[in-house]
Amino acid sequence: MTACVTYQCYDSVGVVCISNPPVNALSHAVRSGLMSAFNQAEADTQAKVLVLLAKGRTFIAGADINEFGKPARAPLLPDVILRIENCVKPVVAVMHGTALGGGLEVALGCHLRVALPNTRVGLPEVKLGLIPGAGGTQRLPRLAGVETALDMMTQGRFLDAQEALASGIIDRLSETTDVLEAGLQAAQRVIREEQATRVTRNLPAPQPAPGLIRAKRAQLEDEAGELFSPLRIVEAVDYCTTAASFQKGVRRERELFLACMSSPQRAALIHLFLAERQASQVPKLSGDVEPHRHIALLGEHPLFEHWARRANKVGIGVADRILPETTLCLMGCCHLGTILPPQITGVAVLDLNEPIPERADMTLITSSLSHFGELVRQQASAHEQQRAALTLKALKLPLVVSSGESLVLAMHAAIQASPDTDIQNVLERFNHDSRLRSASYRSSDIDLLAVEFFAYPRHLGGPCYQASLAVQGLADSSAADEACY
Repeated sequence: MTACVTYQCYDSVGVVCISNPPVNALSHAVRSGLMSAFNQAEADTQAKVLVLLAKGRTFIAGADINEFGKPARAPLLPDVILRIENCVKPVVAVMHGTALGGGLEVALGCHLRVALPNTRVGLPEVKLGLIPGAGGTQRLPRLAGVETALDMMTQGRFLDAQEALASGIIDRLSETTDVLEAGLQAAQRVIREEQATRVTRNLPAPQPAPGLIRAKRAQLEDEAGELFSPLRIVEAVDYCTTAASFQKGVRRERELFLACMSSPQRAALIHLFLAERQASQVPKLSGDVEPHRHIALLGEHPLFEHWARRANKVGIGVADRILPETTLCLMGCCHLGTILPPQITGVAVLDLNEPIPERADMTLITSSLSHFGELVRQQASAHEQQRAALTLKALKLPLVVSSGESLVLAMHAAIQASPDTDIQNVLERFNHDSRLRSASYRSSDIDLLAVEFFAYPRHLGGPCYQASLAVQGLADSSAADEACY
């Protein structure tokens, strides 16, 4: 076993516990640890039933992003899941938080699935240009049926615990909110033969549904015909209904998964996925930075009501006026002239069509057409920008940080001034503008804003990403960000 996977026996119940913060991702260490832990658990004569659970705020939330773009290392996830599914003792998965991607596939390989009330499940691989590659396209339809499986996988849709129970993905909702207690209770029901278990791969495959398959293909070709992976999902699920065996189904799934891995779309989508994870980080800061704990929302803005509710939920003090404890003030356009005490950082919150004030600490650009924002540093320090960015993220606003000039407003002006009606062409020409080079912390920030504010095709990765491919002649997402400039 490894430090991030442990085994312990509680009377007649063996518990395999994953602890790989922050989201218990399926790193190589976790996969290796699971293999060792289940070998130990199966050999433990005291344990009659096994429980798989995870510490922290979530079950397994998917693959380890630190391994993206690196050669795969054994044991591979399909082999880990097969080891769990082949266990001679019943295995109960206890899910909480999120069970996503490979995390849900692991749970599907267990013999019983119990979920805490806050659980959400999903197979969102399509958002990265992939399909589930560890049996998900073959196990999920056996539990939930073809229609639900197609909907979840082609849309990347999450189900809450009640929906997952109704669809057959989970077998039981726990009455307790303690993960270990839920697992021990479920295991005891199995021991007392009050709860049946089953091996998912041995369930009958769903009946062929040619009409449903044709309708889904037509829908996807109409709505997202340029995307590669959604139609591969449909093909894999269709094969699930007609394959002579589960083994042949997973072999076909693997072939389709590897085809997606080779697709340029997969590289572009992962480029944006990684870009979003660093877009709110101001580079080259030293020391820890904490978000603001007391904020003021002055004036009116469509987001202010949402932020006020969110602030109360996450323990951030919020008021519609400046209080002695206020350290961050978010101001709508009618309050931009407010003079703030020196200890308070001011952020002008403006729409895409409103001019940015010249003498503001920072300006946040938003749009009714996007759930994203751009936080532009003007008079404030880099440290103050990072504090404000962390606060806005706590208020559930994904954003890009930039300096000096708004990237979004510069792109918007270029689009408005160009006679070319093809926004994609305008943005691809404009990404070489020297103003963007000085204002952006990373070229991938421009890609992200082009996608989120101006509907640049996500599967193309962004204008800078495409420019780098044109220069290099290859789709290497790990190099694309640096190559743009």
